Amino acid sequence: MEKLYDELDNKMKNSRQSKGIIYILLAAFFFSIMTIMVRLSGDLPTMQKAFFRNFVAAIFSGIVLFRTEEKFYIRKDSWFSLFMRAGFGTAGLIANFWAIDRLGIADANMLNKMSPFFAIILSIFVLKEVPKRFEVICVIVAFIGAALIIKPTKGIASLPALAGLFGGFGAGTAYTFVRKLGKQGERGPVIVMFFSVFSTLVCLPWLIFDYHPMTGKQFLCLLAAGTAACIAQMCITAAYTYAPAKEISVYDYTQVIFATFWGMLLFSEVPDYLSITGYVLIIGVAVLKWKYSRRIK
Repeated sequence: MEKLYDELDNKMKNSRQSKGIIYILLAAFFFSIMTIMVRLSGDLPTMQKAFFRNFVAAIFSGIVLFRTEEKFYIRKDSWFSLFMRAGFGTAGLIANFWAIDRLGIADANMLNKMSPFFAIILSIFVLKEVPKRFEVICVIVAFIGAALIIKPTKGIASLPALAGLFGGFGAGTAYTFVRKLGKQGERGPVIVMFFSVFSTLVCLPWLIFDYHPMTGKQFLCLLAAGTAACIAQMCITAAYTYAPAKEISVYDYTQVIFATFWGMLLFSEVPDYLSITGYVLIIGVAVLKWKYSRRIK
């Protein structure tokens, strides 16, 4: 009987991890679309881009919650983690957008890809989820692959780069509290709506006092960016609800591959041999990590 329970438990763990992987891959895909749409929106203030990126998510997640039976109910034990998730997530988002405007997309994305490292480190202290050596090695190899694709410049050692690094820290910390909220039983749409409303309110004063008129194309690009970001947030929330960062964070690096694909399709950016090597490393380590996880369960 005990053996049967162990087998059922292993199957449930495998199922949750598989769902976590699928959701984080979907999140990476939609975040890559968001990045491209923000880039296509042109020369607009950072806070204006951030406002529209979150305003759409706030509306969409609010509608989703309104249609549920519990509507806008929030668990009493969720408030602290919700504020931590929203605070660090908002700070990380603004820092990342600010870095993109001053540092360049490649370097800013490279620094933002430090978030899986921070998520694993913070998970040790906040959630007591200690990673195995193999899991740490996988994240390091994936980061090297991302570096080969993005190829950071000398500008990475600058004040904007510190802001970009903080953006990665903010995102990684936010994902840790998303995981904690999921373990506490808080609903995904609640987590997304709270963050979206919080960040929208933070950006609102800058939008009011420093609004720049937009063309129809710019408005549509930001609308698309907000929609893609909303879907991505739903997916990343579900991913870290189903599985811990130490098991699935390596798959977050596929966002770099998706972004490169859009670059080829929209901007005729053909990858060089270093980028191709990076693709091989990221995809290869993701497959190895998946096989390793299934073998030890």
